[in-house]
Amino acid sequence: MKRKGELIAAPPGEIFVPAGLKPATSPGPTVESGRPNGHTPHRGVLIVNADDWGRDYENTERTLECIHRGSVSSVSAMVFMQDSERAAATAREQGIDAGLHLNFTTAFSAPGTPTRLIEHQQRVSRYLGRHRFAQVAFHPGLASSFGYLVAAQRDEFCRLYGREPARLDGHHHMHLCCNVLLGKLLPSGTMVRRNFSFQPGEKSFGNRFYRNVVDRLLARRHQLTDYFFSLPPLVPPSRLQRIFSLANEFTIELETHPVVSGEYSFLLGEEFLRLSADIRIAPSSAISRAERSRTE
Repeated sequence: MKRKGELIAAPPGEIFVPAGLKPATSPGPTVESGRPNGHTPHRGVLIVNADDWGRDYENTERTLECIHRGSVSSVSAMVFMQDSERAAATAREQGIDAGLHLNFTTAFSAPGTPTRLIEHQQRVSRYLGRHRFAQVAFHPGLASSFGYLVAAQRDEFCRLYGREPARLDGHHHMHLCCNVLLGKLLPSGTMVRRNFSFQPGEKSFGNRFYRNVVDRLLARRHQLTDYFFSLPPLVPPSRLQRIFSLANEFTIELETHPVVSGEYSFLLGEEFLRLSADIRIAPSSAISRAERSRTE
């Protein structure tokens, strides 16, 4: 049974929602937009985005089932992976909204992946995996490797999907590392995934300050959603109820991995239908068009 809500065709989340604005339909804690672009609230929308499209057959097929169900509206596509070619052909044939899921950390698995690309990824992956703060420091010795990886994956996305990616994010969220941000490796004007949003008091001041600085840097060159959450944890139920209620007023991206059994079951279940019954679910491309129309 497909969901009856409106659909426009086309690691547990950390929730930072600074204090200040209370969602009209939520009995939960007070929140504010935390949006650096200063947009006023408008009729909201929920982008349910599945990561790892094309990583392998199971990732693609489980996500595709959720798309047909109406519970996933966009995907983040991996290139140079085992199922990248087939997934791209499916997306083009069925009009699935796809952005580029930049991969710096998981070994490329597609047959015939260029040796030079593999070597650059290995260098970057070793560095990013060395310690937890590696991504917050700019490494000048790896600037060319980061640049090569982003350019090669953009080119491959263009080859597979027949267009430049209008939206970019990163596997393990490494698109937010300093070498990518300070190197300005992501095309200006594109939609880029912001940091996770989280509840007041869940993170230290330093953590909140750093994430806020990163989001403000992103907003200078890119389109951002108002909030970004992950689907899990699925309990307590009040968490997802609060997130879905925010989508009445704001643009929300909800990240999911349908290959994870719990998420897959939730996306195909009755609880998702109940929570999303009065929510507008749309692909990210619809948001990009709306943003462009408001500025023209």
